[in-house]
Amino acid sequence: MKAAYIGIMLFGVISLCGDLIYEGARSVIPPYLQWLGAPGVIFGLAIGFGEFIGYGLRLLSGYLVDVIKGYWLFTILGYTLLIVVPLLAFTNSWELAIVLILIERLAKALRSPARDTLLSHISKSVGAGKAFGLHELMDQIGAVGGPAIIASTLYLSGGVYSQALLMLFIPYLLLILALSTAYTKLRPYTSDLVSSGRFKTLSFTEMPFEFKLYSLSVLLNTAGLIHISLILFRAAPEVASWLLPTIYLVVQAVDAATALIAGLAYDKFGRIVLILPFILSILPSILTFSGVFNLIIIAALLFGVILGMQESIYRAAVADISSSEFRGLAYGLFYVAYGIGYVISGTIYGFLLDNQLNLHAIVYAFILQIFALILLKKSIGSSMPSGE
Repeated sequence: MKAAYIGIMLFGVISLCGDLIYEGARSVIPPYLQWLGAPGVIFGLAIGFGEFIGYGLRLLSGYLVDVIKGYWLFTILGYTLLIVVPLLAFTNSWELAIVLILIERLAKALRSPARDTLLSHISKSVGAGKAFGLHELMDQIGAVGGPAIIASTLYLSGGVYSQALLMLFIPYLLLILALSTAYTKLRPYTSDLVSSGRFKTLSFTEMPFEFKLYSLSVLLNTAGLIHISLILFRAAPEVASWLLPTIYLVVQAVDAATALIAGLAYDKFGRIVLILPFILSILPSILTFSGVFNLIIIAALLFGVILGMQESIYRAAVADISSSEFRGLAYGLFYVAYGIGYVISGTIYGFLLDNQLNLHAIVYAFILQIFALILLKKSIGSSMPSGE
């Protein structure tokens, strides 16, 4: 059990450093690319394509990591590639900057299924909910700290983007140190995972029925949830520009606190806890499309609560449902469902915002979350074993 907690903390530190790097950069990339002269349409396309890479390629990386048992290889490669983020400080063209941004998204796709598989395996003696809750808490500390580092450096340097981005070399060096320590200390505890026999090829149709229901419920849940970026987009005309990143920081802090609490509740009560974020997911859309500023802020905070649960207990449920021999593929499929849901959500809610179709948005949110809840309850009620 001591090794499990050491593993959770080491992976938490790794993710914290990773978030300091890429969440810090994400907070400044829009104005930085604009300063470099990137057209708005190109920027939008690049960001959208980057999110597709970040989620869609997790299916391929999850499959490959199981085939070759390359859990540490993909984890290490995915994190070391974050060097491209501080290298943005040396770019003088928006074309090169976009290439580096896309490489960062590819790196996330490479490491996520492998890292989650390692974390679920190392921490199985203490509970998946607690493990992923603690991991997400530390992850979100980085997500708050990264933008704070960038904002303070920009303030002190008089708005020099290159100086702010250069600061990200510091958490990158800490990341490499933590990654090396984790590999050295935890590799013996994952030897049975790496040598667990030949991988049995599975497709989504061959996955356990319980996993199919759960994945589809997550897809509908995220498709019906308005994203924080659109909530802030809706609030933007009514506030000073400096207030939006402040709201974003608060949302990340709420995410961090919620993740740990949700993880502990998951280990105590099981997958029935997932019903709560599914029900709460109805509210941000209703509040955002109300047009009342205070309610829009509440919508943002509620999104933070839901996101904390998504990134802790949603992931923990995958570990409970799937067998360790194909868990990398299971996480890959889960992230694809999650990503497709947000692509649908962003497209539909963006259209509804542009056309001020407030009632349509509320009806859409209700319908999707009701169907998502139905599928979730069926998956919770399944009697199939977890396969661990």
